[in-house]
Amino acid sequence: MTNPFTNGTSEEFPGFPGITAGLSAAEASRTAGRGLWADDGTVDPDVVRLAQTLTTALLDRNGAPETLLPAELAAAVREVRALADPAYHRVEATDGIRLSAFSLRQRGPGPHPLVVVPAGWNPFGWPLFLRCYLDLARRGYHVLAYTPRGLGVPGLPSTSEGFVDVAGPYDWADGSAVIDFATDHLAPSVIGFLGASYGSGIGQLVAAHDGRVSAVVALSTWGNLATSLYDHGTRRLGAVKALLGLTGGPVEAKFDRANREILADFLADRNLDRVVEWGRLRAPESYLHLTNDNETATLFSNAWHEGLFAVNQLLPTFEGLDVPKRLNLWIGDHTAPEGPGLTGTEPDGANLPLAEAYAWLDHHLKGEHNGVEHWQQVCGQVMFTQVTEPVPDPGAVGPSGAHRIVEDAYREERPDWGRVTTGVEVLGLTGDGAGGADGRLLPAGETAAPSEVTGWRRGFLAGVDTEATAMDALLSTGRAERAGNPKSYDTRKIDRRHALVWTTTPLTERGGRGTAARRVRGVPRLRLTVRSTATSACLVAHLFDVAEDGTARIVTHEPLNVYGLTPEEDRTVTWRLQAAAYDVGAGHRLMLVVDSKDPLYGDASVTWTQTTVTSPQDAPSFLELPLG
Repeated sequence: MTNPFTNGTSEEFPGFPGITAGLSAAEASRTAGRGLWADDGTVDPDVVRLAQTLTTALLDRNGAPETLLPAELAAAVREVRALADPAYHRVEATDGIRLSAFSLRQRGPGPHPLVVVPAGWNPFGWPLFLRCYLDLARRGYHVLAYTPRGLGVPGLPSTSEGFVDVAGPYDWADGSAVIDFATDHLAPSVIGFLGASYGSGIGQLVAAHDGRVSAVVALSTWGNLATSLYDHGTRRLGAVKALLGLTGGPVEAKFDRANREILADFLADRNLDRVVEWGRLRAPESYLHLTNDNETATLFSNAWHEGLFAVNQLLPTFEGLDVPKRLNLWIGDHTAPEGPGLTGTEPDGANLPLAEAYAWLDHHLKGEHNGVEHWQQVCGQVMFTQVTEPVPDPGAVGPSGAHRIVEDAYREERPDWGRVTTGVEVLGLTGDGAGGADGRLLPAGETAAPSEVTGWRRGFLAGVDTEATAMDALLSTGRAERAGNPKSYDTRKIDRRHALVWTTTPLTERGGRGTAARRVRGVPRLRLTVRSTATSACLVAHLFDVAEDGTARIVTHEPLNVYGLTPEEDRTVTWRLQAAAYDVGAGHRLMLVVDSKDPLYGDASVTWTQTTVTSPQDAPSFLELPLG
């Protein structure tokens, strides 16, 4: 492979092991519509092969791309080669660590704007988003993508040296070193950062500490890493365990001693004050004053049912920004909305989250008047308002059980987050119904005797999970949501020995758009009074939309761990569930389920102890429902 740069800034690309045979059209089409993740939570191997083969074909300027790629992808490579020179680099950080990097340098007369793309948290580094770089090059940008330090499978050319710093100060300095490299060798007119997941947090933090960054796109991102990991006294254990399996090596080889100690403390549920301090250091929210001083235009794009960086932790960061800003919220889980666009498994322009990310950059880096200047600050898809149709099963008569989207979900814009919620409805909670039936959720205007909403006690056996779970699995459940197949729950299977359940009567239409009986918009709030036979308890609240046939879809959820309990003494607790935009159909019921475990979280429940919930007269239990 020849070197497209003649100034010595690039290196010979050594290639990926195993990329010798070409990628067939059938193999490429197999990835259609898929994002980053396989069903088991690892990176989809077909997407990895697509990215690595595309990278190899692009960097091999002596070879014809048709020898490795089907016609459509080969044409894309030829098109970009005519516009920009690709190159492979090792960018030296201030401490001598070398970062694997890739660039596309515009050939036409400049200067040109630059988009820097730190890779997400994955073992394969920058190649996974190669189709995104091609899109950016077509739009007239220089592109410089790199793998953050420490990430990657040893021996791959896309792996960077050093230890993973988890978006710490070394990563901020690395981002500035990458900007220095780009300034010297690409001479950009203006600089922006685009990142997804890990790369999005790094982009925000670099921009806060380096005033040369004019705009940021942060996809599937965090604002506060501390509350992403630990909130309401509860560790987000499932997310951290999943991430530790995606660095490209064992913990002892990928993290330095200080970070290994933090991770060990988190996993062992000890020294959590130190973990929180560590997370705040890596929180863009901690540096809002710097971002505001730098006037960095910032676009956030997250999913409602985000399993790694839940929506609520991002809201204070967004509201604290005093710069041009936008918050997009989509159906799905981590990277499900933008993933197929980043990997190129959706046709060009078909991925709306990424199209709006590009529009943001075009407006703030290129000065295009493309409608972004008229955007309101907040725009959210409403769950689950897609129009779908059954997918036929080619091996059987009739549908497969899956659905495909024929009309995308409805979106709503608002001038700011404060105007997403226009009112609240307080639903009272009653004791058990006759014969041990579920308690009632009482909407406003539905009468009940005072003795029904206060003075009652209901108990369950803690420490055993139920069918009421936030999701079947990180990443895959949300990917199915995004494709029009949200998880369906059979509410009859929720074991009432290990959970408490409250349900409304069928709700009636309230007018307005569509046939919604309730338009949930914002952050629900729940108050309960609890006691336990142990000194700690976990309360996992799930809010469901129950259809007339008894099947349900989840609206939102949130856990709370309560410590320092004294047996036979009550403790009143109030906590916020995750934000949602959800239309509850006429004739449907809302169901609140409180149990004590969920696979996503580290819980404080003690198995086979008794948790009791009550509603005292001076602090009645309630669910506060935000409406809009």
